[in-house]
Amino acid sequence: MSPRYRFNRLEIAGSLGDIGTLLPMAIAMILVNGLSPTGMFFSIGIFFIISGLYYGITVPVQPMKVIAAYAIATAMTASQILASAALMGVFLLIIGGTNAITPIGKYTPKAVVRGVQLSTGTLLMAQGIKFMLGTSKFQLIRQAAEPYLTLQYLGPLPTSVLVGVVGGALTLLLLENKRFPAGLVIVLGGMLLGLILGTHQGFDKLKPGLYFPDILPFGFPAQADFTFALFALALPQLPMTIGNAVIANADLSQEYFGDDSKKVTYRALTISMALANFMSFLVGGMPLCHGAGGLAAHYRFGARTAGSNLVIGSFFLLMALFLGMHALAIVYLVPMGVLGVLLVFAGSQLALTVIDMQERKDLFVVLLMLGITLASNLAVGFMVGFAVAYALKSDKLHV
Repeated sequence: MSPRYRFNRLEIAGSLGDIGTLLPMAIAMILVNGLSPTGMFFSIGIFFIISGLYYGITVPVQPMKVIAAYAIATAMTASQILASAALMGVFLLIIGGTNAITPIGKYTPKAVVRGVQLSTGTLLMAQGIKFMLGTSKFQLIRQAAEPYLTLQYLGPLPTSVLVGVVGGALTLLLLENKRFPAGLVIVLGGMLLGLILGTHQGFDKLKPGLYFPDILPFGFPAQADFTFALFALALPQLPMTIGNAVIANADLSQEYFGDDSKKVTYRALTISMALANFMSFLVGGMPLCHGAGGLAAHYRFGARTAGSNLVIGSFFLLMALFLGMHALAIVYLVPMGVLGVLLVFAGSQLALTVIDMQERKDLFVVLLMLGITLASNLAVGFMVGFAVAYALKSDKLHV
């Protein structure tokens, strides 16, 4: 059995592996939707720490992407987003508390799990490339490839492209280097670049102190907020959460950590996400989940124990408690191009889990799910893949 906690360069590097997913959505939901920075970073930090302490291995914490993407794109109110967090908490608590999630996970074909992982990995890589090209939704909203750098172009090239190319090359060179872990080098290097060429937005307002998140900072959502959130956010998110954050995540955890992942059950993951979303609802943070993509990211960059959870969780928690709403000034130092590199390598790590699919029928399901995900979304891909896998199994379909 491996040690539960290690605190070395690899664990620190691995703890930073998924910030390419976490930070852009967190920043966008603060700036566009008005969520509380203190509540956001507090809930993320607590969820990381408690997950690490309970599960005893590296456990990811991610935004609920369907909710986050739609909320950002349509500039939803904070009350509507928090209503969706409460609803997801209720749904997940029911599914986990009754243990309905266990038979769902048990009877989900492996091809469907691999389809979720390949689709999620592909989406992460695509998003990473957009960050490097300066074409992600967040960058378009800010109308800049590197919103927090003073230098936007080097000749005809956006700065994010150069940062992404250099960061990608460094990552390839250092990917297996234990003395200079790739994740740690490019994140610290990116922050150094931010210090030298950054706009230093928010630095003039930095005021260290002791800040605690407000309880229900936007008041209790109205009935109309819950009704809207149910149909626009919670119901579209639920299949993706079950497929990616529960089933695919538990499968990948078993693959990476073996017997050490015995606490990472379908039921435990569902209940821990329910509790995290109740916390986010109370303090004004964003809906949170676990996720196979996040686990692949942490593992790819060196995380092997729950020490990585305590490192990154403490970072977010300390930012919330001692910097409050001014914590964004620190976050802004990491260039978009660096976040893009992290996403590309994390996505490739997750997508490569498909290599154990040997049967033609299984590969058909996996590729069908990928196609549907790219054309529509992962939730639809999961449901269609599930149905097709069972139809193929019962010989009602032939490929």
